[in-house]
Amino acid sequence: MKYSKLGNSNLKVSRVCMGCMGFGDPTNGMHTWTLPESESIEIITNGLDNGINFFDTAIGYQNGTSEQYLGKAIRENASRNEVIIATKFLPRTEEEIRNNVSGQQHIHDFVEKSLSNLGLDYIDLYIYHMWDYNTPLYDILEGLNEIVEEGKVKYIGISNCFAWQLAKANALAESEGFSKFVSVQGHYNLIFREEEREMIPLCSADNIATTPYSSLASGRLSRMPGEQSKRLKEDFYAKLKYQSSEAQDLEIIKRVNELSLNYDVSMSEISLAWLLTKVTSPIVGATKLHHVESAVNSVDLKLSNDDVNYLQEPYVAHDLVGVMADNQASASDNDKVWQKTTKDKI
Repeated sequence: MKYSKLGNSNLKVSRVCMGCMGFGDPTNGMHTWTLPESESIEIITNGLDNGINFFDTAIGYQNGTSEQYLGKAIRENASRNEVIIATKFLPRTEEEIRNNVSGQQHIHDFVEKSLSNLGLDYIDLYIYHMWDYNTPLYDILEGLNEIVEEGKVKYIGISNCFAWQLAKANALAESEGFSKFVSVQGHYNLIFREEEREMIPLCSADNIATTPYSSLASGRLSRMPGEQSKRLKEDFYAKLKYQSSEAQDLEIIKRVNELSLNYDVSMSEISLAWLLTKVTSPIVGATKLHHVESAVNSVDLKLSNDDVNYLQEPYVAHDLVGVMADNQASASDNDKVWQKTTKDKI
């Protein structure tokens, strides 16, 4: 395994991050394809044994059971100071807004719950899961700064945002003396490259780490069409993200398969090796041991410039999908909300 510094932080992370969305009680959440505790811990432990020290989860994954399984695996199989744990918090709920729970208090409540789920004393990277249009940005940044100062969180990151939102947030944080976002977790892979338009250049200019999710496009970049997995069959959201672009993505998938045969490696390794030429540490979900093996092997696979260009050449622009499509719609509907950056409550 190889390691990189996470942007402007002092964290040294493995070049691949194990995504933990596939871990959690399959009877306690929106997904039925997640792994129960013993299987989850087996895969996490295998990742540790193969040099992965960076793990990403969220309080929203299977009602916190993903955090619980990850925390247990780390407590039983690793030294705390040798692993980097990232988790995420959700926007304020309608109930919280009705009860006048501030953005600051919301963050304090959520971080305490995540720490309890994980069974840990601190979180290395605490991530703003998606833009909250019903909470002033100042309140979010102040709340995050407070938990950093309290030692509950070392660094903060952001996910599912536009480049202008990240730039705006870090500019406000700098002006107020608050902690700034050191990483961004966006939707980015070989068949969805819209992050290259503005987000990747911003991160390169400001040394913000890139840790994209959906690195294998929910499995589409790891197998030829027609080969099914349990997640592909049951995860409606994953289907939705790529449904409208299946025809144009197929040529790229075919080229991934061609190179995998030429190199005698898996399609996953080709897809991740390409992504590793672009980002700090892609998040790779794993629900089988061979998923871990492919992710680890991809770090040492070197593609030629011709290979990279060959994989990229068929790409055409994609429409925004999923969370980012919702984000764009919310930005249009809430102009006054996202412009508000003072302490005044909405």
